[in-house]
Amino acid sequence: MVNNKEFANRLKKVIDYYGESASSFAEKINVQRSSISHILSGRNKPSLDFILKILSSYPHVDLYWLVNGKGSFPKSQEKAEPEKKRKTPVENIKSETNNLFSENAQTEIRDKNKTIERIVIFYSDGSFENFQN
Repeated sequence: MVNNKEFANRLKKVIDYYGESASSFAEKINVQRSSISHILSGRNKPSLDFILKILSSYPHVDLYWLVNGKGSFPKSQEKAEPEKKRKTPVENIKSETNNLFSENAQTEIRDKNKTIERIVIFYSDGSFENFQN
């Protein structure tokens, strides 16, 4: 669970690091200014969409650091991919999904006597597909 006060402190650190105001930060990640204000004050918790918008606009922000304070900010350069090769969060999910269905992954699933019950794919337009076994 996200601690509002600590998340707000980390968000403030990101805003300050990039030299943004709350308004310019909100504009850059395409959210309302009030969303930033409510999160910084602790009134609201951040949504997944809000967090993904930050990660898309600011690639040096680490997901685990932003959400639970573990890791570092900014991401260390030796771990980060070069700007032109960096994958978006959606590309990372697609890559991980392909790995899930690789032959090795299927063998691991069978070895643990587990089967995939359901897969849900969410698209950027808000639609989704549900696949059940």
